[in-house]
Amino acid sequence: MLMKRNQRFLGRRCNAWFTALCLIVVACTAVVSGQDANHTDLEAAQGVASGESSAAQVAVPVASSEALRYHRSGNWIWLGRQLLNLLIPAALLFSGVSVKLRDLANKIGRRWFFTVVIYFFLYTLLTFALTLPVSFYVGFVRQHAYGLSNQSLSKWGSDAFLRLMVATTGNCLLMWVPYWLLKRSPQRWWLYTAILTLPCSYFVLLVTPTYIDPLFNDFGPMENRELEKRILALAERSGIQGGRVFQVNKSVDTKRVNAYVTGIGSTQRIVLWDTLLDKLDDDQVEFIMGHEMGHYVLGHTTMLIFGGTAVVFFALLFIQRSSGWILRKFGNRIGIHELHDVASVPLMVLLLSLCQLVMAPVMMATSRYNEHEADRFGLELTKKNRAAATSFVELQRHNLSVPRPGWMYVFWRASHPTLGDRIDFCNSYRPWNDGQPLVYGRRFDE
Repeated sequence: MLMKRNQRFLGRRCNAWFTALCLIVVACTAVVSGQDANHTDLEAAQGVASGESSAAQVAVPVASSEALRYHRSGNWIWLGRQLLNLLIPAALLFSGVSVKLRDLANKIGRRWFFTVVIYFFLYTLLTFALTLPVSFYVGFVRQHAYGLSNQSLSKWGSDAFLRLMVATTGNCLLMWVPYWLLKRSPQRWWLYTAILTLPCSYFVLLVTPTYIDPLFNDFGPMENRELEKRILALAERSGIQGGRVFQVNKSVDTKRVNAYVTGIGSTQRIVLWDTLLDKLDDDQVEFIMGHEMGHYVLGHTTMLIFGGTAVVFFALLFIQRSSGWILRKFGNRIGIHELHDVASVPLMVLLLSLCQLVMAPVMMATSRYNEHEADRFGLELTKKNRAAATSFVELQRHNLSVPRPGWMYVFWRASHPTLGDRIDFCNSYRPWNDGQPLVYGRRFDE
């Protein structure tokens, strides 16, 4: 009788999993098939490039037909990748390939530590090979087809090889730790692993700008010295002492434009792509830098680290709570009966992928909020609304972006506010005109 009740319980759990997975697939399909709402402010359609007053409204341009094709096909590619993220680990788990990898690693390494390290080495190589065709199409073929790439085949291949080496090294150096904790503390390993995520994240952000990023592109000081002086003066006003601004030669890879903040502590820096410097004027670049300085001053990197640690905490707790009944149900079939068996890696990856899908809306909403506040910071720092709005128009044009994608896309995928919303905000946000206090005014050294 007890056995029958357990079987019914497990059956209900499996049905619940299946139902949840179906709901995720339906939601993802809604993302990729939703209609784009591309509005335009026609009353200002002629004002983008002219030198009119800062109060003039900047139109939200209609997305080009090419941008719409790129956007819609990108949605289907995103859905395909989400499915691959689930299917590949599931296939490796239920086909017995993971167990064979573990046995081979054990035969070569013999001792537990070397077995785990060799397994991760083999697993990383195998998953790289399985995803290589998709990565090649998305990262090389498709970018050239839409005129977004300058990258040669040899450069793409060398970058892919370098990413593989970085991923393999990182996995071999770090991923044995959760399995050691699993052996030592089967009930609390997830908590200890989540705690260790915090210093590991700081370490990765510390070394990435100086040791990892330069493997792919050349970083150096800005070539436009006058613009650099303006940016450094802006940095001083925002309270950034000894500002570190780098120009990177992304034009060897792409025609897109971008800038970002990276690093932590002594390695934190603001990076400008050379494509952005070539295609935007100095006022537009100044606002972009004000935005990036907002990330810096408002501590968004630190928030990202703590937020990521929280995500890992809940994801590992989910693995701890769900993996037991999965192994009891399917252990004989897959040849794995304990989570501390390194052959369980595909199971962990599968569960983590499910968690990522479920938690994506919260993570995206948090990111959008931070990006919006960085826009506010940049506007309050520079007071260049027109330059800000036209910079987003240029981002839309050069990156083949859609200014107002459907709400399901925003909910599930958008890490930034839509370009349409950002242009609208730049047009309307002028508290200084009405004598209202600035949200971040106390941070500026006037």
